[in-house]
Amino acid sequence: MTSADLIPAAVLKRKAVVYVRQSTQSQVMTNLEGQRRQYDLVEVARQWGFADVEVIDDDLGRSASGMVARPGFERLVAWLCAGKVGAVLCFDASRLARNGRDWHHLLELCGLVEARVIDLDGIYNPCRPNDRLLLGMKGSISEFELGILRARMLDAARSKARRGELRLSVPFGYIWHREVGLGLDPDLRLQEVIRLIFARFRELGSARQVLLSMKADQIHFPRPSDEGRMTNFEWMPIRYRNVIAVLKNPFYAGVYVYGKSEKRTAIIGSQPEATRPQQLRPRGRREVRPRRQGAVVGPHDM
Repeated sequence: MTSADLIPAAVLKRKAVVYVRQSTQSQVMTNLEGQRRQYDLVEVARQWGFADVEVIDDDLGRSASGMVARPGFERLVAWLCAGKVGAVLCFDASRLARNGRDWHHLLELCGLVEARVIDLDGIYNPCRPNDRLLLGMKGSISEFELGILRARMLDAARSKARRGELRLSVPFGYIWHREVGLGLDPDLRLQEVIRLIFARFRELGSARQVLLSMKADQIHFPRPSDEGRMTNFEWMPIRYRNVIAVLKNPFYAGVYVYGKSEKRTAIIGSQPEATRPQQLRPRGRREVRPRRQGAVVGPHDM
């Protein structure tokens, strides 16, 4: 089959789109070779005869699992619907999509406008049944890989949690030391305010009475000022939720607890129009579980 049969002249008159994506910001910063190889697809497009080549790299650092918005992918879909795209070039199927919904929607649009899909293995025409079958398998394998990666990562996290080595976010007064693991924060003011809450609770026996007592003494409580990294704090007037959070936190009792909450996906909004896709958003959900994965790491020493 000649190159003219693979890509007709009418298709070559349109633009070729090179879609570049990496899943995390860490990959964007460190995996520069993989990023460069994706940008090299521009030369591949020119070798196939496309004069107009455009790169979409808006989704660098965004997952293709379908749980986050991808403005670059949405722009690619809009161009396909307008009939402006002659070919979509990607390093492999996982760059375009890691979920069947996006992948098969893209293939359907490519088939309608006779756009080609090009990767390192070859060129595919979604209008041809054999090519469509092969592209479908590539998408299914990509989605399957993501499921395997998630399962392995979750199993590894649970295994570390059983040993008490999984570094969860810790409450005020504790930090993770690189060498020795979990330990007390060297900030003495943090330690004192936590100890004071427990001392007042032993004396008064009520969280509300602890709050009133500490408010009367104009005692402040820390609030993170560095977007949750827990390295810088602003000291604000203490609130009831601060008191109750300290009293109910098992870390202050010397117990390492993992698995108190789980993440579920909810569909936000309906889909009355084709132009308004459903949004899938993960939400945290706290529920009491009969069995928690936890490990005692030491006595209460705060």
